[in-house]
Amino acid sequence: MGTREEAAMDLINRPASEREGHRAQAGRAELVERIARAVREDGTIETPEGLRLRRASSPTELGHGVSFPALCMVAQGSKEVLLGDGRYQYDPAHYLITTAALPIASRVTEASEERPYLGVVLRLDPTLVGSVMVEAGYPAPRDHATVRAFDVSPLDAGLLDAVVRLVRLQDSPAEEARFLRPLVTREIVFRLLKGEQGGRLYHIAALGGHSHRIARALERLRKDFDRPLRVEDIAREFGMSVSGFHYHFKAVTAMSPLQFQKQLRLQEARRLMLGEDLDAASAGYRVGYGDASHFTREYKRLFGAPPARDVERLREAAMVSAGL
Repeated sequence: MGTREEAAMDLINRPASEREGHRAQAGRAELVERIARAVREDGTIETPEGLRLRRASSPTELGHGVSFPALCMVAQGSKEVLLGDGRYQYDPAHYLITTAALPIASRVTEASEERPYLGVVLRLDPTLVGSVMVEAGYPAPRDHATVRAFDVSPLDAGLLDAVVRLVRLQDSPAEEARFLRPLVTREIVFRLLKGEQGGRLYHIAALGGHSHRIARALERLRKDFDRPLRVEDIAREFGMSVSGFHYHFKAVTAMSPLQFQKQLRLQEARRLMLGEDLDAASAGYRVGYGDASHFTREYKRLFGAPPARDVERLREAAMVSAGL
């Protein structure tokens, strides 16, 4: 009695749902242990292969940035992402998929010194997604339905297990990791395609339909964000009516084209003031604002403080974080 073999047999004889729960619990525990060991202090590490691990010992303020196609998971704690009028919350029992580069705000909502937030992000390469779709025999959707770029779903044990094995390769010999990492990444994409958000992944690699047109329009807006926006011209360029373009753009991004452009402009202005030491008027002009007072009002509405005060606050926070 009490031998390892008897314990294994006892687990095998349990109901499938109980075995699945035990497997998921063990996977989460290992993921927590491995991320905590890889990231010993608050911050983020990222591999050249697009795997990002993050640690935070306390809830964070709302941070603004630009998303990218990715699988996002939480090993411990919780996080929320704001996109337009949508709010997406996820924790160790859920995962988030993002399919496009969009202006977002995000924050860690649950973390402490004793139980720090530990997160995993895996970039999803559109070429790889398309390759797995073809190899697995998954045809592209016929209806080309427009899908929102973000969503959250329950995390199953199979996907969790694959992500644990990918993180585990961080501690493997270089030759072994180099060989196995692409295989495990393909498995993760395959499991996502089979899962609840499979349709969302189709649109990362889609070759047609409204989502592809909106993706091309997003690239155009990101490239020319500092120029005056004429929605009629962009809609015509991508073969859509103005009303249809507005509808499908908001369905994917949760914001209008003008709101999207405004957020890109303001985030770039913030980067210019922080990184290139520009004053507010110069930064506003560089991103397309001809009226300094209008720029200041829009900036305060998004970031919660006027440009100079916001940048000063960010610099002070950076110095505290660096121990200066």
